[in-house]
Amino acid sequence: MTRYTRQIQLIGSENQAKLHRARVLVVGVGGLGCPVLELLCSAGIGTLGLVDFDKVELHNLHRQFLFAEKDVQQLKTAVAVERLQARNSDTIFRTYPYSLSTQNVFAIIDGYDIVVDCTDNFTVRYLLSDACAIMGTPLVYGALYHYEGQVSVFNVKKDGYTTTYRDLFPTPPQPEEVPTCNEAGILPTVSSMIGHLQANEVLKLLLGKVDDCLVHTLLLFNTQTYQLTKIKYCKMNTSSPQTPKEVEGYNYPAFCHQTEGEELHSVEDLQAFLAQENSVLVDVREADEMPKINLFKALELPLSELPTQWEQLKTYDHICFVCVAGVRSMKALRFAKEVLAEKDLKSFKLGFSSLVK
Repeated sequence: MTRYTRQIQLIGSENQAKLHRARVLVVGVGGLGCPVLELLCSAGIGTLGLVDFDKVELHNLHRQFLFAEKDVQQLKTAVAVERLQARNSDTIFRTYPYSLSTQNVFAIIDGYDIVVDCTDNFTVRYLLSDACAIMGTPLVYGALYHYEGQVSVFNVKKDGYTTTYRDLFPTPPQPEEVPTCNEAGILPTVSSMIGHLQANEVLKLLLGKVDDCLVHTLLLFNTQTYQLTKIKYCKMNTSSPQTPKEVEGYNYPAFCHQTEGEELHSVEDLQAFLAQENSVLVDVREADEMPKINLFKALELPLSELPTQWEQLKTYDHICFVCVAGVRSMKALRFAKEVLAEKDLKSFKLGFSSLVK
């Protein structure tokens, strides 16, 4: 227990033993997930689960402190565990290097005491919230936007009732309304601070300090002004899946305004799409965004210029748009549907990074 001497002075040895017995699942090993994992590992959480299908990219390094330059193109879960094990060899790590889906979500979260939502994907957020609500598993939520962040705690009983992500956000936004960090940008200080707050909520839950947690409360933190705002919310009569079987049959992409069939989800799917006669890949990033796509030939047509330059696409029958993380490419697709409705239009979900050698 020498490692935790300073901590035990504050919380006591019995509470330290509680942390050692705890099992926490972190979904998303990115700007939020990295500080959450580092802190929970350092605090002595006995078992940590890591869910992330992605590989390390160079643009991750400025805020995802578990990764180094040599880790680029390596699986995030594998690299993160290696770093965390070097920090605390007593912690047990379980990795899930694939996407969370309606088919696997219950098997993954089963057995964990708390789940931490460190994603930036609304489809996954609603899926994770529904599954945790059905399982009765506390969910610690965090999100980022420019210089602001937000934190809340779901599925914890307080004042005689529990609340979920759907109670706070009954309706998901349109895809273009809330860009991801890849599209909107983020400072490492902001993602780190919000990740620290999430980890703090996890520790408070495990130590039984429910009354001090952000239950039925959304914390908004403006990092420029240091303004902290707490918004209370209550149980809503929202419609949501109530059983694992209902979750399995629920169309989360459609609920989150992602029309089935509009996105290509793998490089293989894109290759097959571009193999069709008279097809084109359109890079809608701005001209100065690097690196350039070199795995396939791409037509560069920034989204900002698309409304005046769209006629360049009239000669193609099959058109796929690509950007950083699928937000601008979906905007381009929706615009193209208005002027090129007769064309076969797609958006490449994985973004440009998977198309760079």
